[in-house]
Amino acid sequence: MSSATYHTLLRAPGAAAFFLTATAGRVGIAMTSLGIIWLVHGQTGSYTVAGLVTGGFAVAEALVGPQLARLIDRFGQTRVLPLALLAHTTAVVSLLALVESGSSNWLMTTAGALVGATIPQLGALSAARWSALLRDQRAAALPTAFALESLGNGLSYLAGPALVTAVGASSNPAHGMVLATTLVVGGGLAFAAQRRTAPATAGAADRKRAGRSLLWSGFAAQVGVNLTLGLYFGAMQVSVTAFAVEHGAANTAAPLYAVSNCASLLAGWLYGLHRWRAAPQLQLAFAATGLALSCLPLLAADSPLGLGLALAATGLAIPPILVLSSVLAEAAVHRAALTQAFTWLNSASAAGSAGAAAISGRAVDASGAHGGFAIAAAATSAMAVLAAANAR
Repeated sequence: MSSATYHTLLRAPGAAAFFLTATAGRVGIAMTSLGIIWLVHGQTGSYTVAGLVTGGFAVAEALVGPQLARLIDRFGQTRVLPLALLAHTTAVVSLLALVESGSSNWLMTTAGALVGATIPQLGALSAARWSALLRDQRAAALPTAFALESLGNGLSYLAGPALVTAVGASSNPAHGMVLATTLVVGGGLAFAAQRRTAPATAGAADRKRAGRSLLWSGFAAQVGVNLTLGLYFGAMQVSVTAFAVEHGAANTAAPLYAVSNCASLLAGWLYGLHRWRAAPQLQLAFAATGLALSCLPLLAADSPLGLGLALAATGLAIPPILVLSSVLAEAAVHRAALTQAFTWLNSASAAGSAGAAAISGRAVDASGAHGGFAIAAAATSAMAVLAAANAR
């Protein structure tokens, strides 16, 4: 194994430019949801209202994101993305004005939904560019490229929330939203300016075939994998915090999350460095089974240290699942629908996370943190069954 694999990918013409600009924008995307919470709570003093506005953002992002991706597949990244970024800027300015003026909750929630509906999925756009750039060497290089994308996402969601929290806590909470939007728009415009690596648009016949390919069983299986992975994420967000509080160590929740995230980053980096001979379907089945098995110690954890060790094990399995799901989705759909495909995977994960947060909250209230961990274990078990069936 050698890190030169990543170096070689980034030396491809135009690759470093679109990957780095997309990553800068993804940091802003990772800041936006939490930035809305800081903004609305700072003005209203209510987490309930902040939750409503953030919920509107999340639902709109999940539902409208694939429709925006469809327009991008049809008309091209360089034509649609600047317009989407202009609409996103307008939506954020509207939300800032409404919050500042103390408008009604439904108006702020509507503005939050518009922010979510217009935010571009730069990760999906970047993945589509890798697919176009590496079309002639897809089997050899695409898993490594998607592993690099996974690293970019992981680092963005480590840095983004920490950055917006630091800004929101030390100054006007609106400054966090302004910084997030600046990164999204600046990174997105710089990404759109990289015309050389933008995927070509397809003709009418290809678009018709592309739409049908999104209904094929191979892609549907990957949507299911990402839905169950989202269920796992949503359950863990609630359960880890509840576990720390139950053990009188609420301040250990953040380090416990960091343990899992760091293990994931390490696993993603190592996975992309190795050339795996097994078929991607078989690899996914093994990775999903590994995640399901590594969730079992969560049910018996009785101390923060024990939970940390279990979380490190679960973190190791997540990056291969994300990479392999992207690889299989890319192979299952027509190239004219790739942006839609990658965006649907994100939406499925977001929907699962939102649903699991509510379900696991009730489970935690009824049975403690281990009730929430049981939800996570059930979700990963379902994922393992689905991945095994797809491998067959």
